[in-house]
Amino acid sequence: MLLRQMNNSEACKGVRVYMNQSDLYLMTTITGRDRLPDFVKLYKDKSLDIHFISLGYGTADQQILKIMALDRTEKAVCFTVVTGKKWLELKRAMSVRFHIEAPGVGIAFVVPLSSIGGKRELMFLTDGQNYQKGEEKTLKGTEQELLIVIGNQGYSEQIMDAARSAGARGGTVLHARGTGMQKAEQFLGISLGSEKDIVLIVTATEGKNSMMHSIMTEAGPGTPAGAVVFSIPVEDTAGMILRPQSEDLEEPTEET
Repeated sequence: MLLRQMNNSEACKGVRVYMNQSDLYLMTTITGRDRLPDFVKLYKDKSLDIHFISLGYGTADQQILKIMALDRTEKAVCFTVVTGKKWLELKRAMSVRFHIEAPGVGIAFVVPLSSIGGKRELMFLTDGQNYQKGEEKTLKGTEQELLIVIGNQGYSEQIMDAARSAGARGGTVLHARGTGMQKAEQFLGISLGSEKDIVLIVTATEGKNSMMHSIMTEAGPGTPAGAVVFSIPVEDTAGMILRPQSEDLEEPTEET
């Protein structure tokens, strides 16, 4: 896996965006709120400290909830950047320690990262994983990307203003709590609060680099927002116009 430095048009005025070539992933863990500490302990045992945790609830059938004497299923969602090697290690450990294949324990899955904004941010997010550059591989090209911006709570508008200046039309904000934030000073030279806003922005791939640059310079480390940004490929979208559409686009009809 090789993170290659982009050319000057992509790097945008000296701020480097490091491109992932298939070996870094965003791992998402969804489990009951009461079980999350067990998962976090497992990750810590495997030298993972940097997580971003948000709360939610499940959508189990009301009859099932009644049988289990529950009002609703309280959930926690944990986001962590992992290498492919670390994912395989965690997957085995979750099976052994939690029997995660059994119903009701939780799920974990990974999606490939396409880029991380900044070398220091890369080191911060992969701390403890012995991340090494390797042979370059190529991700399948996509026309859209999902930017995931994690900043200090209360600064989502600063993040969105930076993104809008580069063409963003809108975003979605989730509230989360960061763990391992004390390491930010070691890697980023700043202190970060544990309360976080996660901003999700879908954008055209061709405009992604300039948008990441804008966020990094106007809302990144060194600003009150203290945001880090990375992206994942999006296969397709509906309900968004990110590029001109064909005039003859229409819903297919069945022939009789």
